[in-house]
Amino acid sequence: METDTIIIGNGPSAMILSYILHGHIPLYSPDPPHPDPLLHAKLKDAPELLNICVDTLTQHFAASRLSYSTQALPVNVLLDTLVRPSADIEETESTSNVQWRFMPEKAVPHLVFGNAPQPGGQWTENPMPASWEIQTLSYAAMLSLPGYSYAEHYRKETGKDLPLFTRPSRREVAEYLCAYPAAVHIDKVFRNGETVADISRTANGFYIHSHNIHCKRLVLASGIFSELVQPSPLMIPLAQAQPDPQVPFLIIGSGFSAADVIISAPDNQKILHIFKWNPDTRPSPLRGCHQQAYPEYAGVYRLMKRAAIASDQSAKKRPRTRRASSTPFLESRCWDQVYEGLANVEIVRVDMRDEGQAMVTFQQSDGTTFTRLVRGLAYAVGRRGTLGYLNEELRTEVLGCPIEETGANPPVSGQTLRSKAVEGLEVAPSVFIMGSLTGDSLIRFAYGGCVYTAGKVIRAYTGEDISTPSRPATATALAVMNGMDGHHIRPEMYGSDDGKSMQDRMAEPGKPGFVAWWHSLLRLWR
Repeated sequence: METDTIIIGNGPSAMILSYILHGHIPLYSPDPPHPDPLLHAKLKDAPELLNICVDTLTQHFAASRLSYSTQALPVNVLLDTLVRPSADIEETESTSNVQWRFMPEKAVPHLVFGNAPQPGGQWTENPMPASWEIQTLSYAAMLSLPGYSYAEHYRKETGKDLPLFTRPSRREVAEYLCAYPAAVHIDKVFRNGETVADISRTANGFYIHSHNIHCKRLVLASGIFSELVQPSPLMIPLAQAQPDPQVPFLIIGSGFSAADVIISAPDNQKILHIFKWNPDTRPSPLRGCHQQAYPEYAGVYRLMKRAAIASDQSAKKRPRTRRASSTPFLESRCWDQVYEGLANVEIVRVDMRDEGQAMVTFQQSDGTTFTRLVRGLAYAVGRRGTLGYLNEELRTEVLGCPIEETGANPPVSGQTLRSKAVEGLEVAPSVFIMGSLTGDSLIRFAYGGCVYTAGKVIRAYTGEDISTPSRPATATALAVMNGMDGHHIRPEMYGSDDGKSMQDRMAEPGKPGFVAWWHSLLRLWR
């Protein structure tokens, strides 16, 4: 079997690219003009967005009166502001400056492969014991894909207009993404629940050995969240035990994943929370959560802070500070009775006992040890991606370093290919990266890489002139976005988070189903 392009991954980025490769071409719409008059002036007479010079269009962004991100790739910032011109100041469905024109003559034959059982990629998976009802950090408009917005989906499903400032639950986003390919008539190219393997370069393209398919171009949209960071062998027996409300449930992690597990637990579940605490050099991403907008995440961060200060011997020498006002979330449980936080400790021994309980020995930074009885484990220190589906030669070519330096199948984070993405999203001849592999993991910043890649693919397929500059641009900062926009991902134990559109989540008080969900989890573990 042969096709022009293979897309690896079936998440939002793959969907946007497939939508374009079906012949839906983005054009600048000048009515109404974009709020940035300079950007409008540059685009009004050259509306074709598949063949733009990003450097020229974005060179004034740093001095603009509008607030443009300085940490996302410029091509992603550019398309984000065109798709949603006032997204950061208005939550309403403002008029987009991107018109999607159907031009079937520009369609490119392609297939989309994803190991997720349904369209949506990692959004459809929930490996941590956390509720599906926890809401996104991003508003619904920032999660919408072209041709069928979340607001349209909501209206179709409920018969009502989407309320302002809606943050859908993870379940609702997964349902929207699952429905999207069929809604925009691109579902026939999706091969869900299929894992590709052993992709190699050939004289005129690539060969996917697992599926006996040849293609000319390869797009990597597999993301950086496909693989859970696994606990050490010492802790594996803990993960196999079911939780018991009367025995502390051990949660390890400093970011959104760990917070989700804490928020989702029944009110009477005792929790022992182990986390890294270094607010000066590597703060938890929860620190950026405002207590009014994200009360649960802010509340978990406050619990962590209290625990860290209480365990710091030097804190006894500090003057007492005024106690901060409480919040409904902090008043929702007797946290002093069910929560214990331990900062910067290491597990050095696990002694399993009867009925799944274990006596765990912890070591503090000064070398002293102490023990706690626990039952069950949520190891929420992050996720990583993998390029293991590429053979060694092609993987070495994409990563740009020999296998002796990286290992046979190194984990992939948002920083792994970031420097390459700054130079261009074509990281090897006819191999492109998109989505979180570029280091920008929010759905709103997926459009730029998709438009850039689609432009290159369509021009190559149709034989159009490809000499026009299409470099995605020079970034003013190489860091993966921080705080509410995402956060650094490092492979250290008890890391801050998996960053997943964890990047995109929020919990609200009073959401039903947490306890019922937890009990269903217990039944599964039995």
